[in-house]
Amino acid sequence: MNHHGKHWLRGKTIDPPPIGPDTALVELIDETFNAYNAARFREGCQLFTQRMLDEDVVVGASLSGALTPAGLGMAAVVPLMQAGFIDWIVSTGANLYHDMHFGIGLEMRRGSPDVDDRELRDAGVVRIYDILFDYDVLLETDNFVKRVISEDEFQTTMGSAEFHYRLGRYVLERERVLGLRDKSLVAAAYAAGIPVYTSSPGDSSIGMNVAASALTGNRLQLDVNADVNETAAIVYDAKMSGLKSGTLILGGGSPKNFLLQTEPQIQEVLGLEEKGHDYFLQFTDARVDTGGLSGATPAEAVSWGKVDPDRLPDAVVCYLDSTIALPLLTAYAMRLHEPRPLRRLYDRRAAMVERMKRVFEERYTLESDPRAIKPPPSDGPVSPGNTR
Repeated sequence: MNHHGKHWLRGKTIDPPPIGPDTALVELIDETFNAYNAARFREGCQLFTQRMLDEDVVVGASLSGALTPAGLGMAAVVPLMQAGFIDWIVSTGANLYHDMHFGIGLEMRRGSPDVDDRELRDAGVVRIYDILFDYDVLLETDNFVKRVISEDEFQTTMGSAEFHYRLGRYVLERERVLGLRDKSLVAAAYAAGIPVYTSSPGDSSIGMNVAASALTGNRLQLDVNADVNETAAIVYDAKMSGLKSGTLILGGGSPKNFLLQTEPQIQEVLGLEEKGHDYFLQFTDARVDTGGLSGATPAEAVSWGKVDPDRLPDAVVCYLDSTIALPLLTAYAMRLHEPRPLRRLYDRRAAMVERMKRVFEERYTLESDPRAIKPPPSDGPVSPGNTR
């Protein structure tokens, strides 16, 4: 073999020990996950525990897919939050809605996907693939949300992080009354000061209840501008403070983009100097070649400024169902890494936005922007029939 070939053969020899009754999880992953997506999963676990959980990394997580109905909120996300391994979250509204079922004492049960859904409908049973639950679970959760948002503190405009924080306080109190503990990530986020955003506030039963309450005079409005600016400010504040930004992406969809678009918001829209997120870890079953964001690679994200090109080697995509990856990743990280101090980013939202706003105002004004579009001269209102 010539010396050029040795460059490619520096990897560890594949020689795993036999799996036995005493094989531990960490040993299994580190020694046996040698190739294909098993190897990507091992690399992801090592990236998360050895780099992303360093004290100088702010970790944001995105949650898509039906994770909380499967119990992964209480089993994995809550422990990661309480250990300081997740500092802020972007989630589908559905995950947060179904999360609350457990926090207010309602049940979801194992089932089968091979059922007649017409019979389920007649029996008042709802199905999420192989999870089954009584239709009353939805109605009771709806009633809980509507009663909570009728309180005076909700009769205003707020971002989704503030909304979920306030809502989480009520869920936590319901847990206490019912003698439950750590069942809801919304409640745990309130206790830990972790901001939880949703990228599409109207696209869930929570948003549907907010909309329905507006019909009867409720004044709650969810401010998407606050969400965009707050999430960007979290990342900008971290980078300007000499810290790094890590992204843990479970699935894809809108939460993935909302988590990653913080960098284009900083660089492209606000015109502030930045290079991109430092760490990228995604578990997904989405294909790359369909062109969708869910399957977009970290290399593609570099072209948008979402990922720092200098940190591209510190990026892992593992094509694996999140319901398999998340529990294993959580167990691996809990075994190998000590808890980190809670950052309580929720408490610092206003200060972080103000810091970003100050720099933006110093560096950029519409008057000095050569791209600014001037409105055409007005010669009166255009009538409905005038198409000019």
